[in-house]
Amino acid sequence: MKKELKINEAADFLGINPDTLRRWERIEKIKPLNPGVGNHRKYDFLQLEDFLLKNIDYFANKWINDDSSNPPNNLFYCPDSYIFQGRIHKLEKELKGAGFDINLIFLVLAVVGEIGNNSFDHNIGKWSQVVGIFFAYDLEKREIFLIDKGQGIFSSLKKVIPNLPNDFVALEKAFTEVISGRSPESRGNGLKFVKNVVIDSKISLYFQSGQACLILNNKNKEVKIKKAKKYFRGCLAKINF
Repeated sequence: MKKELKINEAADFLGINPDTLRRWERIEKIKPLNPGVGNHRKYDFLQLEDFLLKNIDYFANKWINDDSSNPPNNLFYCPDSYIFQGRIHKLEKELKGAGFDINLIFLVLAVVGEIGNNSFDHNIGKWSQVVGIFFAYDLEKREIFLIDKGQGIFSSLKKVIPNLPNDFVALEKAFTEVISGRSPESRGNGLKFVKNVVIDSKISLYFQSGQACLILNNKNKEVKIKKAKKYFRGCLAKINF
């Protein structure tokens, strides 16, 4: 990638249109290298990259609401489990470098690894739009996003529980019941492990699939399924620690 980008190149890198980038300039969210020279203005690539990493909630929600088959920015995109595992190792190094408690690091990595691996294990040949997952984190805000546009919990579990009625029952079973079935169909067992880790630690989890969502932490230990504000076919996890 070039060190300096033109306005259209910068907008493409951020996944936005040039008008949005100009609006962000006006409110000083992003500053060009040479302001006030129209479409000839230039942007520093490292500044744009830093902006992405400090606004992962915005770009996570933007990708969730993108109905196209476009993958997320490469900074957040794990097209396969090999790249995902590499980025987990990167996260581990950064958590240790930031001085987080080693026990908390172990638990965070366990939750992240289980949720991310679930996405790859249970969507083989079943990705609805984009193969792979969105994986991003902000250590200052202590938040991590894991998002896939796969088949979702309901469709996955229905293979081993044919009479499963809806997203709500599917999500509850995924987090509370040991589900028999050959791998990769036995999706719920990994999420039950995630639940047990979360409720016994300082980790908070928001998880959504389809119309159903839940919030878990050491104060909300009971699995209570609610209706999400907006339908999302795949799986969306936000982890705070």
